[in-house]
Amino acid sequence: MKELFNRRSIRKFKDLPVEKDKIDKLLRAAMQAPSALNQQPWEFIVVEDKTSLQKLSKAMPDAKPVSNSGLTLILAANSETFRYEPDWELDMSAAAQNILLEAVYLELGAVWMSISSVDTAIDYVREMYQLPAHIKPFAFIAIGYPDNQKNQFIDRYHKEKVHYEMW
Repeated sequence: MKELFNRRSIRKFKDLPVEKDKIDKLLRAAMQAPSALNQQPWEFIVVEDKTSLQKLSKAMPDAKPVSNSGLTLILAANSETFRYEPDWELDMSAAAQNILLEAVYLELGAVWMSISSVDTAIDYVREMYQLPAHIKPFAFIAIGYPDNQKNQFIDRYHKEKVHYEMW
C-alpha cells in the first residue's frame, strides 16, 4: 500500500537513464493489469533517445515532461485484440496505473499524460511512429529519477464522498 499512497505526478527528472531491468519491470507490471474479457489490448513504445523525447514532447502542450524524462512509454491499444471495444480505454488505464505504482516501488517518478482525446496528439504520434490504423495511441507516461520532487503521502480521503446504502 505504500506505493499506492505515496504515488505523485512527477514532472521533473534528473538527467539519468532508467536501467533496462527497471524498464522491463515497468512493462511487466503494465501487462499484469486486469482487462475486459482478458483482451489485453496494450502495446508499448519505449522512447529513450533524447532527440526522440524532445520531438515527442511537442505532441501537445501538456507533454513537456517528456522532454526531460529518462524514458517515456507510449501506451497504445491494438484494436485487432478487442473482444469488447467499449472497455479498451479502461484496460489501458489499468495498465497505466500499474506502471505508475511500479515506478514508485522502483524509486522512480512518473507522470501520466492522456492523449486519447487529443486528435492532434494522436495524429502526431501516428505520423512520428508510422502507426498502422489498428493501433490507437492512448497515453504517454514520462518516467525518470525525480529531480527535487518526492513521492510522498498526501491524505486524499474525504469521508463525505462515501455513501453507505444511501445518497
